[in-house]
Amino acid sequence: MGFVGGLAGCEAVRYEPTKATRAYPFNLAQERIADIQVFNDGDAMLIVNPTLEGWTDFDLWLNQRYMRHVDRLAPGETLRIPLSEFWDVRGEGPFPGGLLRYYQPTPIRLVQVQTSPTQPLIGFRAIPTERELEATEIDKNG
Repeated sequence: MGFVGGLAGCEAVRYEPTKATRAYPFNLAQERIADIQVFNDGDAMLIVNPTLEGWTDFDLWLNQRYMRHVDRLAPGETLRIPLSEFWDVRGEGPFPGGLLRYYQPTPIRLVQVQTSPTQPLIGFRAIPTERELEATEIDKNG
């Protein structure tokens, strides 16, 4: 009995109510997709901005759930943002990758910028990992 209880205590659900953000703005449409690429970099999101376009003081949304405020993404800049810095409306965070993880890492599927409470969202190009692409092929063939 004690062993089972010990296993339950090992589950590392990322939950910090004090880090809760607001809910995803489903009422806003996505206006366009910018030529910004987003990669999964293990336990972080790597944002590569090869364009002349930049943003300041915006919210970055991951998978229509998790949010992190970003002060600036300059033209030509690359940002590395740890997934542990994203939170949702309940104070839950995505599962980052890493050696000692308890769950599969949260995939980076949809990344959007919100520049104001009323302006349309701007999408970034999320690039799937090789593992995610292989899983898709398995799903097609299986």
